[in-house]
Amino acid sequence: MTDRLIRYFSEGLAGDPELAAAVAGEARRQDEGIELIASENLVSRRVLEAQGSVLTNKTVEGLPYKRYYGGAQFADAVEALAVDRAKRLFGAAFANVQPHSGSNANAGVFLGLLKLGDTILSMDTAAGGHISHGHPATLTGRDYDMMRYGVSRETERIEPEEVRALALRHRPKLIVAGGSAYSRAIDFAALGAVAKEVGALFLVDMAHFAGLVATGLHPHPFPHADVVTTTTYKSLRGARGGLVLWNDPALSDRINYGIFPGVQGSVMMHIVAGKAASLGEALEPDFRAYNEAVLANARVLAETLAEAGLRLVSGGTDTGLMLVDLSPLGITGDVAAKALETAHLAVNKNQIPFDTRPPEAPSGLRLSSNAGTARGFGPAEFATIAGWIARILRAPDDAAVVDAVGREVKALCAAFPIYRS
Repeated sequence: MTDRLIRYFSEGLAGDPELAAAVAGEARRQDEGIELIASENLVSRRVLEAQGSVLTNKTVEGLPYKRYYGGAQFADAVEALAVDRAKRLFGAAFANVQPHSGSNANAGVFLGLLKLGDTILSMDTAAGGHISHGHPATLTGRDYDMMRYGVSRETERIEPEEVRALALRHRPKLIVAGGSAYSRAIDFAALGAVAKEVGALFLVDMAHFAGLVATGLHPHPFPHADVVTTTTYKSLRGARGGLVLWNDPALSDRINYGIFPGVQGSVMMHIVAGKAASLGEALEPDFRAYNEAVLANARVLAETLAEAGLRLVSGGTDTGLMLVDLSPLGITGDVAAKALETAHLAVNKNQIPFDTRPPEAPSGLRLSSNAGTARGFGPAEFATIAGWIARILRAPDDAAVVDAVGREVKALCAAFPIYRS
């Protein structure tokens, strides 16, 4: 073997100093800072190794044991394992683990089960819904007739009667539940009954609370939903990708073809391996303890922020996610997020229901306890984190305050290191 080939198969990132520096910088950022972004989590070493495996070299199309490409016996075994684990974890008869993202999972279901131009009733993004449920800027928003429900001004929660009234008026073919910035448990039974009343299919996107569903700490979408989608990161602590679950065999071909070749091509087998790893972890007893801690930590974070003068949208949370109204402090989400990031606290700005401010400078922040809990933080640490957030939000332009909090954050993180070598 030539020196060139030896180097090709043995040299790591050290051979690309610019890329190596960026990756090392991200590892350092994660280790020295606290992730509070609801769409992020920290995966296990097992998941990292699966995603970085030789499966990245393998191309497959179609379902396991029915591929269009040869040499797929081990790829088939990996995907079949992921499918079996997903079905066991969520008590579903069928699963498709191929979606590259939660958005792809939703788009594939839409394409497989609907005709272009059909009416869909989903949660408005301005009220906490997800863009993949028909936002005008997306393909789904362009290709279907979208109708939207929101939340009550008084409670900031979904009102099933409002959904029913809209469904009776517009007669959608599909009703979608689940959102990106909605912190409360959804009444799946009530919305499922509405769907049946108008002859619609009912889809639940449980991306932000799938881990809680898997461990019995949140109402289960089944048997009320016809189809359930989720991401496999966030509350599942796994590979970045999507997942579709269902029980009716009559939907199988339509959903599977909606994913492939409907909205995507070949399977990212290294990501499916990462999904299999994380789904296996989720079947272990420790995963329930993790999710119990997620809920306990979220409640402490929310309560401590409220005690510091911040308003929690809807008054609190039933999941690991919460939405904070910054209006009482007279600060906007963009300013708050920038100041917090300087202090090594990663959050995201977010509109609140009935927000009068634009998305670029909204009135809220979205927070989550998922990643901090994965790192080992408990209620005491989350109470401290809430105190840091409040200190910075009261003085976002005070460099001394931000710097002092940043040093304290790094000290806490040093006591909870990640990815020990």
